[in-house]
Amino acid sequence: MLERFLLLWLTLLGVLAFFWTQWFPGVWDPFVGTSAGLSPLFAVTMLAIGSLLPRDEIRQVIRRWPTVLGGTAVQYAAMPLLAYGLARLFGLEGPALVGVLMAGCVPGAMASNVLTMVARGNVSYSVSLTTSATLFSPIMVPLALGLALGTETEGFPAADLIWELCWMVVLPVVAGHFLSRRYAIWSAVARRVGAIIANLTILWIIAVVVANNRESLSQLESRLLLALLGLNVGGYLAGTAGSFLLRLPAPMRRALTLEVGMQNAGLGTVLATRLFGDACAVAPALYTFGCMFTGTILARLWAVYGGNRPPEDDTERAPA
Repeated sequence: MLERFLLLWLTLLGVLAFFWTQWFPGVWDPFVGTSAGLSPLFAVTMLAIGSLLPRDEIRQVIRRWPTVLGGTAVQYAAMPLLAYGLARLFGLEGPALVGVLMAGCVPGAMASNVLTMVARGNVSYSVSLTTSATLFSPIMVPLALGLALGTETEGFPAADLIWELCWMVVLPVVAGHFLSRRYAIWSAVARRVGAIIANLTILWIIAVVVANNRESLSQLESRLLLALLGLNVGGYLAGTAGSFLLRLPAPMRRALTLEVGMQNAGLGTVLATRLFGDACAVAPALYTFGCMFTGTILARLWAVYGGNRPPEDDTERAPA
């Protein structure tokens, strides 16, 4: 119920966060009051996600490394370039520019794995792509974001960004995967509550960003929304084009398309807040709403009109 209607819960909680001070004047604001805990909260989320990774997922990444690295390269090449081009096209500056670039430079989101299953795509390949992009994020995100920002910010915090990605993303994922493999009780508990923890955390992070930017959100410019929409749709197109260049079968094409278009904007929101300020987190937060909406529609269309193939097609494999 939580995953299936995630967009609905995002909307409802976002509206509650936005109007909290109007609806409950004089009452402690839980969204603003918990802002300082976003990073540890996200680390707990990644620990839960790492605990949910299939036990043989690392072997899967290694076994199909050409297609996994190829898909990861498509994501880290196309999305930062798209973000930079669209930000320049629409004349974005300041926090809006940084936020759009952050949304384009982060790795893929775990939500793409769920929607790949809905779309009758290759879920194992989708998980492999997300795992690869996450593990490479301490290298690729600072590199892509640093090149995209250029001289826009003074003293680009590359070292801080690498450290944040390591302790908040990579280390919890690796630790969760290890604990799940080592201890059966940990794995069992993770299967029961891991997805709930991950989804609730993302919901709360976006709501906190909404609460901290109530004034900015009430004065949103249409060009920012258009840039984010272009980034999302452009990501799907880039993923589709890349999948044909890699000569992937149809189930894997769907996985790559959703993976590229659905960025981990929750991570981008936390990083933007920590390193550049609350105002820079508005664009990644909005991207979360947008990519969940369009991704759900795309997955449903594939499920209904894309043929009756099973989600995992072991008879059709991509060329090595």
